[in-house]
Amino acid sequence: VDFMNRDDQDMVAFYQRVAEATARRHLLLDLHGAYVPAGLQRTYPNFITQEGVLGAEWNKMDRRVTPRHNLMLPYTRMLTGPMDYTPGGFRNATPQTFEVRAVMPQTQTTRGQALAMYVVYDSPLQMVSDDPSNYRGETGFDFIKRVPTAWDETRFISGEPGRDIVLARRSGKTWYIGAMTAEEARTQQVPLAFLPPGRWRATIWQDGEVVREVRRTEHVVTARDRLTLTLAMAGGAAVVLEPLPSP
Repeated sequence: VDFMNRDDQDMVAFYQRVAEATARRHLLLDLHGAYVPAGLQRTYPNFITQEGVLGAEWNKMDRRVTPRHNLMLPYTRMLTGPMDYTPGGFRNATPQTFEVRAVMPQTQTTRGQALAMYVVYDSPLQMVSDDPSNYRGETGFDFIKRVPTAWDETRFISGEPGRDIVLARRSGKTWYIGAMTAEEARTQQVPLAFLPPGRWRATIWQDGEVVREVRRTEHVVTARDRLTLTLAMAGGAAVVLEPLPSP
């Protein structure tokens, strides 16, 4: 449901009626053109996400969806509830080469950051926002095909608002890590002390040589190890940690 674009009493009452009506019919609800969440999802679990965010679609219209903006959202808007940012832009550019265009729009971030958003940004109804042709044969899409949309546990690892973030989330026995940075390239040291004992396969997607590529590598790690993630400017990385059988 889209284009409400206000938060007066009539519209707030409309949200309530829609949530009730969809719950009775066992329908999932996603509200766009929406105000910031006010807790309605705690009463209606079928109300699983809403917009209320300056998200990826604004890349078609102006330059405000900057790397710094993307790194403010986990510390501000996302604290109020699920956030349908609509990630997955695969026409990646740098802030310097980015062009505002309504047809074939770009993002101001790397392919690595596009992947990391699926872990960092919480939205139980997730999506891919770009044209289907942009995913066919593209590096990093294998991660999007396997990343969950709902989580059993979340751990904040490190970061500062507007600058960077490293977040770990668990689904079942598998852990996922998303790392994002804003204007500065950085090397993130990620301690794995949150892992249970044992050996784990770490599959890593991180920024490649150019803005639209990611490098995929695999390592065997334990809870005593640290991952070293190399993030380009406006970049990111995504990691899958899967338990290995005992030798």
